[in-house]
Amino acid sequence: MTKGTQAFGKRHTKSHSLCRRCGSRSFHNQKKTCAQCGYPSPKTRRYEWSEKGKRRKTTGTGRMRHLKSLPRRFKNGFREGTVAKPQKASA
Repeated sequence: MTKGTQAFGKRHTKSHSLCRRCGSRSFHNQKKTCAQCGYPSPKTRRYEWSEKGKRRKTTGTGRMRHLKSLPRRFKNGFREGTVAKPQKASA
C-alpha cells in the first residue's frame, strides 16, 4: 500500500467537530477535548509561546459588555439611582 494518492480516497471520517465554547472545528471526538480552547477545562487554553494566539483571544476582541462601561462609571464614583438636577434656563 502507498501513503499517497490512493490512500486519500479512504479519508471520510472526521476526528474533530465543532466546539461548543469557541465555535471552531477543533473538538476532538474521541479525546472529548478542544485543541483550540481546551474545553471542557474550566480555564481557556493559552500559552506564552503563542503571541498571535493570545492576541486573538484577549480582552477587547469581543463585546466587553461589562468592561466597556467601567471607565465612565468609575469617573462618576459608581453612583446609581440619582437624577441630574434641572439646569436653570439662562435669560
